[in-house]
Amino acid sequence: MTALPQPFDLTGKLAVVTGARRGIGLAIAEALAAAGADIVAVSANLEASGSEVDKRVTALGRRCTALRADFAERAAVAELADTLLSLDRPVDILVNNAGTIARAPAADHTDEDWDQVLAVNLTSQFTLTREVGRHMLDRRQGKVIFTASLLSFQGGINVPGYTAAKSGIAGLTRALANEWAGRGVNVNALVPGYVATDNTRALREDDERYTAILDRIPAGRWARPEDLGGAAVFLASAASDYVHGALLPVDGGWLGR
Repeated sequence: MTALPQPFDLTGKLAVVTGARRGIGLAIAEALAAAGADIVAVSANLEASGSEVDKRVTALGRRCTALRADFAERAAVAELADTLLSLDRPVDILVNNAGTIARAPAADHTDEDWDQVLAVNLTSQFTLTREVGRHMLDRRQGKVIFTASLLSFQGGINVPGYTAAKSGIAGLTRALANEWAGRGVNVNALVPGYVATDNTRALREDDERYTAILDRIPAGRWARPEDLGGAAVFLASAASDYVHGALLPVDGGWLGR
């Protein structure tokens, strides 16, 4: 009897996940490993061994390689790209998840905060994708996944740099998909809703804002990082081979409200 295809199986694939030390990146790395992928975990302060992502990935029987990179520094991103392209196997899946946020009213938002947020959340992601993507194009196969945001669609409050960067990610996702879809490379983005991570701690500690946000989420709760795992596996797998330039909300229904 002929075996049925397994479109969500990532066995034999190598996935790079940036911002993998904690939060959404950690959850995505674990989900991809559970689907069969080996993981290259990247973060600015990732331990060389014994990290939480290393423990979770290896517990699933997959390999985990730890790399450090400061995504605010162009030279560090270029060095990371060189390291990835010198590995003993090609990168099949690139998850651009590294990010930072600076909260301040626009009138008080400093140039330094603006520059850092744009560098980490947008510029570095284009640079890394360009370098890794070039080799995916040569092989005519690959999956690129960005982490966008609800603020790719909305303005937010007191986060002008973050909103600008995440709006840029939405545009970059579509622009790369337009160029690369016909050359075997899928480029898409996850759109997380309000997720309980360190980046949203300030909101969750503000009772008024927390309640206002929760009251608007049809699912009736904030997301957990692991809620992003299944959608990431979908976009990384053969199940999404005809999906290009999509921004996939995982938001508890927020955008449909």
